[in-house]
Amino acid sequence: MKQKLIHAYLKLRETNILSNFLNLSSIQLSNILLLMLIFPIITRKIGIEAFGFVTLANTFATLAGVVINYGINQSGIRDVALNIKDKQKLSIVFYNALWIRAIIFILYIVFLYTVQWWGMKYYGLIILATPLVIAEVLNPLFFFIGTERLKIYNVANVVTKVISILSLVIFVKSSADAGWVNFILGLAGVITYAGLLIYAVKEFKLSFSLPVTSDLLKLGKDNFYLTANNISVQLQQSIMIFALGHLGNPEWLGAYALCDKVIQTCRMLIISVSNAIYPKSVQIYQQGVRIWELYRKKTKWLITCIFFMGSLSIFILADFIIYVISGQRDHTAVVFLRIMCLVPTVASLNFINVIDQLLKNNTAYIFRIAIILLGVSLLLAWLLFRSHWYILFGSFTLILEICGLMMYEYTIKKPARNNA
Repeated sequence: MKQKLIHAYLKLRETNILSNFLNLSSIQLSNILLLMLIFPIITRKIGIEAFGFVTLANTFATLAGVVINYGINQSGIRDVALNIKDKQKLSIVFYNALWIRAIIFILYIVFLYTVQWWGMKYYGLIILATPLVIAEVLNPLFFFIGTERLKIYNVANVVTKVISILSLVIFVKSSADAGWVNFILGLAGVITYAGLLIYAVKEFKLSFSLPVTSDLLKLGKDNFYLTANNISVQLQQSIMIFALGHLGNPEWLGAYALCDKVIQTCRMLIISVSNAIYPKSVQIYQQGVRIWELYRKKTKWLITCIFFMGSLSIFILADFIIYVISGQRDHTAVVFLRIMCLVPTVASLNFINVIDQLLKNNTAYIFRIAIILLGVSLLLAWLLFRSHWYILFGSFTLILEICGLMMYEYTIKKPARNNA
């Protein structure tokens, strides 16, 4: 048994999956540690209700970042990995990603300028969250994953988080400073990612290239479905936050926002696993569909078992987790979190299904599932508010994850049934 384990470890070490996972996990772990340190600090200074409003602005900026990223963090990894040995093509991939992000960001600024006359609620908080959006324009994570050079990115990320924590401790004093939380976090990201972009250009000797209209149009067309899917996914996760901010009780918003952040930290780990596996998955899929299917099934159940243990821990320790991150007891938040605890398990079942569809370039299927889920999320949010049973709000994300899993499983198994 011991020899088998050693052999499996050595075989895994020959690939970059283990290295990628450790580096990506370190990135996500630093983010998790940041949240664990920030929550007690922020909630004690600004209160749970103000924290809910800060989360609302952060969610809005995150949604804008998803649009601006335009699927680059998914397709870009593949394009970088495939062109890693061709410096000219690699440069084109790198700069095309930055150019399309910059163009969409300009449109976002125009949008922000326009909506000031719409009487948008919490407009000031949204403006102060703009650095978070700029950071997404510059974020070179796709490039470092694709080139499998994550150590420098990881170190920079950890340093940035430490500086962010110190800045928040110094500058945020009360609920009146709540808007500056997102500003500080975003500004730190902007500085870090700008430095990493410069490093990438020098290290890989990437020659500057102006945008070619045909290339940008092709990228825009190829990533449209992928981007629509990402927007839909983000909206699915954000609709309850926006709804509670607009219609609900501020105490419910604060409690839900705390639990949502806990679940997001679990999603970060799932994303780190996905990003670590993705480059190798491209290579395995090129070797043959049968080989990929075997790899997909084994990986899927292994990761799910790990995250199920995490879900079980969240359920048992829910009261302790809420107290640690908020500094106070909150029965509503504990109930929400215990209902949400199975979300990481369901999401871990589904992440490699998404990779499967990406490898098969079934972006149209991804798009259709995303649109259906968006419709389900809108209907579900409406039904939950109509029920007036606030405890059910915690089931929102779990129901959506289960629906998504069922549709992806159907999409994957459908071709097999047709062939039979």
